[in-house]
Amino acid sequence: MKVAVVGATGMVGEVMLQVLAERNFPVTELIPVASEKSVGKEIEFKGKKYQVVGLQTAVDRKADIALFSAGGQTSLDWAPKFAAAGTTVIDNSSAWRMDPTKKLIVPEINAHELTAADKIIANPNCSTIQMVMVLAPLHKKYTIKRVVVSTYQSITGTGVKAVQQLENEYAGVQGEMAYKYQIHRNAIPQCDVFEDNDYTKEEMKLVRETKKIMGDNSIAVTATAVRIPVVGGHSETVNIEFNNDFDIAELRKILHHTNGVVVQDNTDTYTYPMPLYAEGKDEVFVGRIRRDESQPNTVNMWIVADNLRKGAATNTIQIAEYLVAHKLV
Repeated sequence: MKVAVVGATGMVGEVMLQVLAERNFPVTELIPVASEKSVGKEIEFKGKKYQVVGLQTAVDRKADIALFSAGGQTSLDWAPKFAAAGTTVIDNSSAWRMDPTKKLIVPEINAHELTAADKIIANPNCSTIQMVMVLAPLHKKYTIKRVVVSTYQSITGTGVKAVQQLENEYAGVQGEMAYKYQIHRNAIPQCDVFEDNDYTKEEMKLVRETKKIMGDNSIAVTATAVRIPVVGGHSETVNIEFNNDFDIAELRKILHHTNGVVVQDNTDTYTYPMPLYAEGKDEVFVGRIRRDESQPNTVNMWIVADNLRKGAATNTIQIAEYLVAHKLV
């Protein structure tokens, strides 16, 4: 299996290489790809050194699979070129997610939709992935009417520049700013740019992508996304209104038996999900599960996941694993 990692020197690209190694993905030839300024650099994978190449060189080498994490414009420009060369692209940017001709995949939920004809496959937004992992099994059982979500998002979602900004602010050093404001000892109620409706792009990703992945446009979703000075992962408070009533013990049991979801929910022992514990892990953690006492058929919960792993790299590689297992590449 010849695998190209586009954006190999970036934050998500580095985690992709780590996850490929950890999960023993059948890589027979690795093609690390990055921008021109990184061409010629060496990266290490499973004890071997590989030289970073440019995009055209990678296209010409006709990989079986290309894992993209190099930004939306790069994906728009280059994913079709890889696909035309016979490579199956799994793209981590927002470029193709809402394209009606492209599949938006969380393997545990909708990998069965994939066919060999899908040459560009979209990986959802990190905040959406962790939320739908919990929503999907509950929607099957109780039918979701409305979701109200507020996110508390790690600076790693912005990238290396944001991590550097926080470190500079800890140290009292003036440096390049990833955000318009300081992030140390602060919470910024803006993730990504504002759209015409005064919601941010990040908030609207949660709205649009949830409907597409779940295959149900009737689910109403409203979101507020906040950036906080945390490194380990994204947290979400999620209020879910169902069409049908539920038994809280049964609901917990459904989540407990959901592949890829871990229930951490015991108020007696102060057990609940936190980014501190989610960092470096592939599961989605859920806790603080309690009935909303203000209206019927509604539950509150707290969902946490490492946004660089299940929220990005791991989900991408799980898609690749599905393609290999079902001989779709």
